[in-house]
Amino acid sequence: QGSSATAAQIARKFVGDKADIIIPITTPSAQPVVAATRSIPIVFSGVTDPIAAKLVKSWEPSGTNVTGISDHKPIEPQLKLVQTLVSNLSALGYVYSAGEANSVAVLEELQQAAKQANIKIVPVAVQRSADIGTAARSLNGKVQAIYITEDNAVVSAYEALHKAALEIKVPVIAADKDTVKRGALAAYAVNQYEIGTETGKVAARVLRGEKAGSIPTSAVSKMSLSINQNTAKALGLTLSETLVKEAEELF
Repeated sequence: QGSSATAAQIARKFVGDKADIIIPITTPSAQPVVAATRSIPIVFSGVTDPIAAKLVKSWEPSGTNVTGISDHKPIEPQLKLVQTLVSNLSALGYVYSAGEANSVAVLEELQQAAKQANIKIVPVAVQRSADIGTAARSLNGKVQAIYITEDNAVVSAYEALHKAALEIKVPVIAADKDTVKRGALAAYAVNQYEIGTETGKVAARVLRGEKAGSIPTSAVSKMSLSINQNTAKALGLTLSETLVKEAEELF
């Protein structure tokens, strides 16, 4: 439920159990694990910006007990997707958790890219998952679309955001395929299964004797498009044949 105290408690238990390796998935899980041990190997997974999250200092071998696989993806293709889906886009909402380092880092990237495209970003920070629906409704009349990244608090309560977005007739563009399956209009995203596979390969290297700190942090960069046609219909949007053909998955 997004509790940092619970995450820290879980991390301490793993350390106390003297695990051979710890594999935390996403930033809120990885940060307390990295804080809990300097000796047990850590291979994080699905972290958007491991440097901003202070898990490692760079993409080079850390020299510590930490390495991992990032799901970082360039923001420009995602912003271009929003422009393709929403004609005359001038203002884009961004609902995020202020307490999540990755989400703050993505906001900065989004603002830089949007400035070049002459698009205004309207950010709305939430403190709790229960506030997601209210945050979306606050964007009514201010934006033509909403973008969300792989923010744990937001994604976990996506149904509330989806309901609110349909009410105000604004499409939500996500950063992962699973949220599109749950109702977001579209996403240009990396493959989470591939991230898991690459994480497993790195974990195997560590378990065979390599030091985690000698393995560079890397990212899965291949991106694919997914579209929810039911949501497009609900919003009265007509999708181009070109875009539909490009989609790797249609829901």
